[in-house]
Amino acid sequence: MRVEIWSDIACPWCYVGKARFEKALAAFPHRDEVEVVHRSFELDPGRAKGDVQPVITMLTRKYGMSEAQAQAGEDNLGAQAAAEGLDYRTRDRDHGNTFDMHRLLHFAKEHGRQDQLIQILYRANFAEERSVFTEGDERLVELAAEAGLDAGAARAVLADPDAYADEVRADEREAAQLGATGVPFFVLDRKYGVSGAQPAEVFTQALTQAWGERSPLRLVGQGDGDACGPDGCEVPQHG
Repeated sequence: MRVEIWSDIACPWCYVGKARFEKALAAFPHRDEVEVVHRSFELDPGRAKGDVQPVITMLTRKYGMSEAQAQAGEDNLGAQAAAEGLDYRTRDRDHGNTFDMHRLLHFAKEHGRQDQLIQILYRANFAEERSVFTEGDERLVELAAEAGLDAGAARAVLADPDAYADEVRADEREAAQLGATGVPFFVLDRKYGVSGAQPAEVFTQALTQAWGERSPLRLVGQGDGDACGPDGCEVPQHG
């Protein structure tokens, strides 16, 4: 069974939601038969690469809230993250364009390191003092190397603005086609969708239901036709 997760590194609920989903997955009896794929979704796709601002400033301008309201929201998110065992800095974080991170995640997927990289990017953005937005490509290269990727190859990806750009845009178009207007957005076997950072119990229910409703293979035609197998190919006998 495949679970696809549309998310953005700048999305705190994606950070929390991933932890809740993984709690459910860890207890799922068929967890070793579940493939998890991370898909791209930008919350702020129109933001220029060099346009970085404090999270509180972004929240007040984007949502028209006061600084006190924005800070209260961050404090609440910090408590939600802590409940899942996650570190979360509620002060002095910044916000910027995440397109290059999504390109790197597609590169990481090709090398089987996507889940490792997305978790490292989340940690760097939400829990560490160093910014993932203001130190240039070398900060992202450093994080890619921590995830087990080749630093030189990661640097080459970042240096080429077209590398994996089509893959990111394809994910975003697909999210729109599936009706996702926000993230995190979880799709199970292209049958069930879970929107938002739901409690682990909801993910448990979704996994169980999706697994139970997988369609068994139905053969068309009567009997077995001529075929090749490990012991060779069937040869019709003419008497």
